[in-house]
Amino acid sequence: MTVEKIVLPPLSFTGLGSLKHLVPEVTRLGATSILLVTDPMLEELKLTTHVTKPLKEAGFDITTYSDVVPEPPIAKGEKLVTFVRQEEFDLIIGLGGGSALDLAKLAAVMAHHKGDVKDYLNLTGSKAVREKGLPKLLIPTTSGTGSEVTNIAVFSLETTKDVVTHDYLIADVAIIDPMLTLTVPPRVTAATGVDALTHAIEGYLSIHASPTTDGLALEAIRLISKSIRAAVKNGKDEQARTDMSYGSYMAGLAFFNAGVAGVHALAYPLGGQFHLSHGESNAVLLPYVMGYIRKSCEERMATIYYAMKPEAHGLSIDEASKRCVAELKQLVNDVGIPKTLGEFNIPESALDSLTMDGVKQKRLLARSPLPLHEREIREIYQSAFHGNIVEYEG
Repeated sequence: MTVEKIVLPPLSFTGLGSLKHLVPEVTRLGATSILLVTDPMLEELKLTTHVTKPLKEAGFDITTYSDVVPEPPIAKGEKLVTFVRQEEFDLIIGLGGGSALDLAKLAAVMAHHKGDVKDYLNLTGSKAVREKGLPKLLIPTTSGTGSEVTNIAVFSLETTKDVVTHDYLIADVAIIDPMLTLTVPPRVTAATGVDALTHAIEGYLSIHASPTTDGLALEAIRLISKSIRAAVKNGKDEQARTDMSYGSYMAGLAFFNAGVAGVHALAYPLGGQFHLSHGESNAVLLPYVMGYIRKSCEERMATIYYAMKPEAHGLSIDEASKRCVAELKQLVNDVGIPKTLGEFNIPESALDSLTMDGVKQKRLLARSPLPLHEREIREIYQSAFHGNIVEYEG
């Protein structure tokens, strides 16, 4: 019998109203001087006051840092780490989307390390994370990245992406309150929602999947697939937002333990070379990668389809897995995300460079149920460019 290792964040609060636990948890962590790392738009919209106001009223000293951009380059990480090292903070709070959360947890760990952020990158770094650093409390304002429950901080390089990863980056406390997602615009809701769905699907299909991650992934797929259209259409729909919040959280736990694979590996170069958001990069590739690898994991893809369409039970495995791919393509279309690389103004001439950068993502590719090498990656990019589902022929 295979032994599974499951890593979970020490403490999470989920559900509408869970932000009420903020002050008690900050008190428990013994903080006095706090750095809040957040998205500038949240500060402009005054959403940061949901965090700063109760903490200030409770007597905490809090500094806000909002020099955060989507898909942050290494320079943004270096700047924040330098700032943190120069100050005397004893707690880092991350509030926002994946970029803000990634920067927050990275800064918390790097505060107690020497050297540059680039020295700790997975693909090219020469140093290892050795200390836990400052306590970190993470609060997502989107339902998508799962960053609040993972040990990864992602950075954009010139043409691709790389990560700093270690269990010390895991949050001490995660607070996932769907109330904070009610004002997220439709396009961001769609992109982050399909990102979360991709986490669940790739976690379920990963060669490292286990019974525990399977349960998390399938429930995430069920919740997200039934609620994402409603959340995009009406952001104030509390039930849809709550379903998306729980779905994103469980998808994060699933992929953190089982890993993601081909979709993410091929999405990284899209973000690096063309600055597509991570969610949209995953979304445009999702049906084409799934279609390509379908025959290597037919039974599991059939199960994914039944999670999305419970009423469809009784089909053959072959038919259900084919319908799974078609349903994913339809879902991406329904939430308003462009269906091909060409619709993102990516030229066909870029497919070679995308392929070369995709091949480098060996950490991710190693988890795919179908081994993906240069030829296969090129065929998937071509499929996504032309908008035609292509299956691996061997």
